[in-house]
This record gives sequence, C-alpha cells and structure tokens, in this order.
Amino acid sequence: MSQTYHQLDAEQSEVGSLLRFGLKSIAVLTLIAMGFLIVVSLRPSTSSPSTADQGTVAHSGVHGSISVEAFDLGFKPSTLEVSAAGDYEVTLVNTGSAPHDITLPDGQTIAAEAGKTVTATLTIPEGGTTFLCSIPGHAAAGMTGSFSIGGAAVAAADSHGGPGPVTDVPSDPNAPGYFPRDATAPDRLKGSTHNIDLVMYEKMMTIAEGYQQAVWTFGDSVPGPVIRVKVGDLVRIHLINPKSNKLAHSIDFHSSLVAWNDEMTSIQPGEEKLYEFRAEFAGVWMYHCGTSPALHHIANGMYGMMIVEPAEGLSKVDQEFAIVQSEWYLGPQGEPASLEKAMAAAPAPDFILFNGVANQYKDHPIRIETGKRVRVFVLNAGPSVDSSFHIVGTIFDRVVKEGVELRVGNAGRYGSQAVDLAPAQGAFVEFTMAEDGLYPIVTHAFNFVGRGALGLFQAGDGDPKK
Repeated sequence: MSQTYHQLDAEQSEVGSLLRFGLKSIAVLTLIAMGFLIVVSLRPSTSSPSTADQGTVAHSGVHGSISVEAFDLGFKPSTLEVSAAGDYEVTLVNTGSAPHDITLPDGQTIAAEAGKTVTATLTIPEGGTTFLCSIPGHAAAGMTGSFSIGGAAVAAADSHGGPGPVTDVPSDPNAPGYFPRDATAPDRLKGSTHNIDLVMYEKMMTIAEGYQQAVWTFGDSVPGPVIRVKVGDLVRIHLINPKSNKLAHSIDFHSSLVAWNDEMTSIQPGEEKLYEFRAEFAGVWMYHCGTSPALHHIANGMYGMMIVEPAEGLSKVDQEFAIVQSEWYLGPQGEPASLEKAMAAAPAPDFILFNGVANQYKDHPIRIETGKRVRVFVLNAGPSVDSSFHIVGTIFDRVVKEGVELRVGNAGRYGSQAVDLAPAQGAFVEFTMAEDGLYPIVTHAFNFVGRGALGLFQAGDGDPKK
C-alpha cells in the first residue's frame, strides 16, 4: 500500500534519545506513540488480510515472496495469508525511526535498522503463526501480526508477546472494513423551525479494524447526525423506533429545556414520538439515549452532537469540522458493547473513537488549507473518560467551551494548547496552520492514543520540506 511518511523532528528526536538510553517503561511507550502519529495512508485501509505473492521466485524451494512494512509502531499489513506451510522470502521494509524486526515464536527473525530494507527466508509452520517486533515495548505498543494458511485461524503458539495490547477480544481478520466518516461540519439548517426525522437502528458496524459490534444508532450512524441550528429556533424531533428493533429507546437533548418524564420517556419497537423544544442557549451540546441502563445505550453508540449558534450566527471561517470523542468497551465479535466493562469504577475502554471509528483519520487524514482559518466543533460523548483535545503543532487562538470564550486578540495574547472536556461537555476551537505538514489529532491522555484516539490534519500537500 502506498504510503507517505514525514517526521515531527523535535518530538521524534526526543523519542529516539529515550530509545538509545534503553528506557522500557510504559511512560516511554506513551512518548513513542508520537512516532506512530506520523504515518499517513494515502489510500483507504482494509481489514482484509494480504496474500503473499505466489509467483515464481528464483530461490529453489521457496513458495513465494512477502513484503511487510514496519513503521512506528505497527506492521502493514499485520495479517497475511499464504497458500501453504513452508519457506517464504520475506522482505521487511522499515520506514520507522527506530530499529524493528519480525520475530516468530520459534525464534526465526528478520531485523532492519531505521530506513533500511532486509530480505530473508522464513518458514511458516502448519497452522500458521503469529509474529511480533521483539524490541522491548514494541509488541506491547501494537507491533504484532500473523501469517495464516489459506485464511484459516492461526494456531495457538507459545507467545512471548503476551496478550494483545488493547483488548481481550480477538481481532477478526474477516471483519468487514469500516466506512470512513466525513468530518466536515454541516451547514446550519435554514429557517427557524426544523422538523427532523430521527430513526433509531440496531445494526452491525465495524468500530475498529477487525472488530464488528452490534451497535444501536440514531439516524443509522455512530455518532448520530450533527444537528446545527441557532438560538431561538424551534426544533421538532420525530423519533422513530422501528418495529424491527428489539429494544426500547429514547432521546435526551442537553440543549433542551423539557421535563425528563415527558419528551425523554422511552418508546418501544414500532412506536414513535415527538420531542419538541426551542433552542434557548448557544453551545456544542450532546444528545443521547436515556433508556435504562443509559450507560449501555451511550456506550453502544446512541449519542450525537447538536450545535446551537448564537442568534446572530458565528463568524465566517474557511473550513469547519465536527469531531465526537467516545469510548468503546468491546463485547464479543458481533455482539453489543460490554456493559460489565463500561460499569467498572475505573473505566478502561478498549478503544477511544473519533467519530465512531478508531484511527479512521490516521488512515484517512482530514485535508485543510495552509494559512486558512479552521474551526473544529468538539464533543466528548464519554460515557466515562475525560478528553484533552489537542492538535500537535498548532495553538488554538479562539476557544469557546461551555459558554466561556478565549477571544482572538485578547489583551495578553493568550492561546490554548488543549481543551479539557469531561463527559458530555463540548467546545469549538479555531486555528490556522502555519505551514504545509501533518498535524496529529489526539487526546493528550496518551495512554489512549494507541487505542484509536489518533487522527491527522494534512495541511497542503503534507510536506513541510518542499
């Protein structure tokens, strides 16, 4: 797969120094994640395993050739399929900034220094095998993979890598690929009265590469659609729970002033209701299902963003985006999110999602124009973990969070490096990128960056060197 790689020099250098001194703690892995941030795929990712080239190879007895890319910190592809057990010519292309290797459980290995390519012969056993990077900490940060025979499940091996770094639910290489979500914020709805049909669906959806869950949705998507109005508008939500659903659902708009035991009551499959309110206050608001247990309905996808502009509207900018951060507590493949995990007093989500899919804006960077003004609406849908919204390489010169504003051109010329959002809090930030390049989008709680809380803004062509 064609890739472009760029370096955030200062942060990369810092990580490289730590590696040279041999630090192996989880804290260092958090910093190493900054290297992972700089990988950009210029073509859509796929959850399907790659198949080795079975064409003619010069070496006698070699079944085929395989190419694997090692980056900071992962393999691409990480799941590979071969037709039969035996010897394969494996090329390791290290595009990262640190040494990487492919190590099999039986000790076979290929190692390549940063920026180098090495080819060697590996023997894939009957039943297939797993592999990892044996550099301390790299497997724990996500550098693992597998070779399968004819697509069959990989046989269990004496793994010296331990359990997966993210989840106790095995990844399914045959899970459907995810559908990237356009992060562009919608225009404000025209007029002052809005009649909106909002249908709730129970459906299958891929929330991270290799993980399909039975989600519950508003408007057939996770998150639900972004609804944008202005102060004073009348909003009429026609809520529909199709007869094909199995569960009761409801909706709670944080932007509304209504009685909980009126508009917010649950409706059964086959029922409908009208939720009507006037938008009295501006802000970036959450809406969600409030049916008991509300924690499970939110954790399983029933949340969304509503933007209420001031009556006079917002100032004009060049580009606008909407990003909803949320958590996912994996249930078994093809089943709903785990309520048991979500209920833990110390929440430990398997994934942190931006707009419903882990890492989607790493794989599909959001393109912006250099030197143009950008506004991002941000919501932390939770349900339980705080967010520290941060874009590496820029400063927010305007922030409006929960009714409090940092203004452009303030007396002290103050700026903002991150926006802290508790669950159900929203904000918008504005900034301008100074030069072409890649600008990682993260929550600055870096233990979650490796769990999907990672995206990229690509300013211009993404190359600051040109």
